[in-house]
Amino acid sequence: MKTTETDIVLIGAGIMSATLGTFLKELQPDLNIEIYETLDAVAEESSAAWNNAGTGHSALCELNYTPKRADGSVDISKALHITESFEVSRQFWSYLIESGAIGSPDSFIHSIPHMSFVWGDENVAYLQKRFDAMHAHHFYKEMEFSTDFDKISEWAPLVMEGRDKSEKVAANRISIGTDVNFGALTHNLFDYLKKRPGVKLRLSHEVTHLHRLPDNRWQVKIKNNHTGSHKEVHAKFVFIGAGGGALPLLEKSHIPEAKGFGGFPVSGQWLRCTNPEVIARHHAKVYGQASVGAPPMSVPHLDTRVINGKQELLFGPYAGFSSKFLKEGSYLDLPLSIRAGNIWPMIETGLHNIPLTKYLVKQVLQSNDDRMHELRAYFPNARNEDWELKVAGQRVQVIKKDEHEGGVLEFGTEVVSAADGSIAALLGASPGASTSVSIMLGLMATCFKGQFHSQQWQDKLKQMIPSYGQSLADNEKLCDEVRSRTKQILGLK
Repeated sequence: MKTTETDIVLIGAGIMSATLGTFLKELQPDLNIEIYETLDAVAEESSAAWNNAGTGHSALCELNYTPKRADGSVDISKALHITESFEVSRQFWSYLIESGAIGSPDSFIHSIPHMSFVWGDENVAYLQKRFDAMHAHHFYKEMEFSTDFDKISEWAPLVMEGRDKSEKVAANRISIGTDVNFGALTHNLFDYLKKRPGVKLRLSHEVTHLHRLPDNRWQVKIKNNHTGSHKEVHAKFVFIGAGGGALPLLEKSHIPEAKGFGGFPVSGQWLRCTNPEVIARHHAKVYGQASVGAPPMSVPHLDTRVINGKQELLFGPYAGFSSKFLKEGSYLDLPLSIRAGNIWPMIETGLHNIPLTKYLVKQVLQSNDDRMHELRAYFPNARNEDWELKVAGQRVQVIKKDEHEGGVLEFGTEVVSAADGSIAALLGASPGASTSVSIMLGLMATCFKGQFHSQQWQDKLKQMIPSYGQSLADNEKLCDEVRSRTKQILGLK
């Protein structure tokens, strides 16, 4: 078996590996990086536009990021964190545009207003409190709130046409929202990386095994899916950014930090509009309240997107269940992920999430009429013939040990790394891609401690991300300056 040496191995060719690889090559150009992807192209799983359940998650309209407290007030702390993380992403992408690393921003990002829409007395009261809490912070000073039927009709005509004017409704709207095609961005990043010396991208190559060597490097065994041949790579650092496929590979590493982690796969579907006239009349991302028991990434939204230069309109996502961890994975993924160290947390998590199980069963059993009924809550005049069903991607929610409950289901993203920083894996889903830059900054601070705090890396990080080391949430002037600059560079309205 052929054996080669490298500095870095990145597993999976999605937005996370693309972001980390770009960072590392900018910070230390002499690094040798090898990227391995099981499929025949990059960005074919969770990063693909049609698979991604959320584009440009910046906490401007997603109600699950602003929960109601027991006293009735609204907690916006998570929204603030996500909004700041997205602003960091915008700065990094702007640097790459300015430096010529990637081409036109029009290939991956567009201005699309973000809206939240609710109906009923209780939900309207909640949205008013949410607006009051958010509008008071400079991140959201441009946000508008209305209960006026005609005003909301101006913002989103499809949502209001055919609706009873006596129905109590409310909406938030903020015009600085964006739509991001993370599949297109990933392609841009890998096109750049492939041109850099010392970077090798290997498609149709599957990582089959990971083993720590006596000198703390990693032995990575790889199979060429076209020829069936095998090879071995020894690397100083390994990143497992394989989406839903990250958990099985993390388990193969046998690092103590991976013990107790499990995964719960959730599949998804969209209703995609096929009528150009309807698509042209909606220009917003309109998010509503999730159903009782629904996972956060199943928050319903009537969503304008730009995919391959064409405006699209989607509604969903509709959740489902599959034991696959990847869209192109195996039905054995879930059962094969069960280990002695995670079986009890997984059982406990299942017992504590009966409403989620009931919700998924209900979703799986839905007919097309059921799906259209849900759509008409947001688009009353929707016609069956204008919509088709499209399968989305797989998400694997993190299950982890909990000393009080035995096991808990996490709905965010989590980086799991070895104590020596020689290997790390990214688990989880939303808001993932939108906060990929902040996630990778945190990973590098953990896994590359010596280099990360060197003057060379710190100076370069401040060049790439002008607000680096400062809080945009605490500094309105800096936030305004950063937003103005990135808006111009990224061609946003």
